[in-house]
This record gives sequence, structure tokens and C-alpha cells, in this order.
Amino acid sequence: MSKLLRPALLCSALLTTLSLASDIRPAPDFSLDALDGKQVALNELRGQVVMINFWASWCVPCKEEMPLLEQMYRKYKSMGFTLLGVNVEPESDKAEALLEKNPVSFPVLFDRENRVSKLYNVARMPSSVLIDREGNVRYLHRGYKPGDENTYLNHIRALVRE
Repeated sequence: MSKLLRPALLCSALLTTLSLASDIRPAPDFSLDALDGKQVALNELRGQVVMINFWASWCVPCKEEMPLLEQMYRKYKSMGFTLLGVNVEPESDKAEALLEKNPVSFPVLFDRENRVSKLYNVARMPSSVLIDREGNVRYLHRGYKPGDENTYLNHIRALVRE
């Protein structure tokens, strides 16, 4: 294998793990309790582009990306975009304390038994799933490092234009 081809293939493989667009499938439906005490059901959001961000209060990258997610939500919500922050901890007190210090305007849901994170095969924190207006999973992002928000934005822009 040539010296030029090997890095290109490796880079391609890494990008595939960041965003899987080839496996388009219906998003599993769910309903969870929200921070405000209401229930939020995914099927009620059909017609919108939905980003589900799975996070935990102990996760440093989750805390780093939270303000960036808030900016994205505020910028694109008028275009039919919504963001659901799904906390995966069995107890919600630490998540609630974090949100008191760093409030967000997007809905925060609690997956205390990890039912929903299992439906979406979440293997690490944070993980984000982008769902198109038809209710199909289009992209999956595992983990977060600075700069990944640009990938999120590219996917969001593409989906809100569809």
C-alpha cells in the first residue's frame, strides 16, 4: 500500500466512526421525563430535525460541548431543529446541579434506566444522534473533541434544508 493511500484510508475510517450516514433507519421511539416535569416523546417531534445528545455530569467532554449545543439550538430552532439532552445517570441530582450552574434552553430528559441509550447503542459519552424530519437516524457521533461542533453544524444545516 502506498505511503499516501494508507493515511487517506485511515482518515476515511476515522471519519466513518464520527458520522455514520450510510445506515439510515427509523429512529426508535421513546418517551422520557424532562427536567421541567413533563414527558417528551420523540414521535411528537416528527417533522423537525432532532439531535439527541446523550450525556452525563461526570463526563468532561459533555460539559465542554454543552454551551456549544446551546448555541446551535438557539441558532437553528426557528428552522425546525430541536435538541434533546438525554442524561444517562441513574440519579439526576448531579445533572440538575450542573444545569443550575450552566442552564440550557433545550429540553433535558432523564434516561435513568438507560433504556433509550441502549436503543441507540450508545457506547460512550457524549454521543449524539441526528434524526431527519421523516424520523430516520441519519448521523451518529460518538465522543466529543473541540472542532466536532463543525461536523454537527454541517449535518444540521444539510438536514434542515431537506
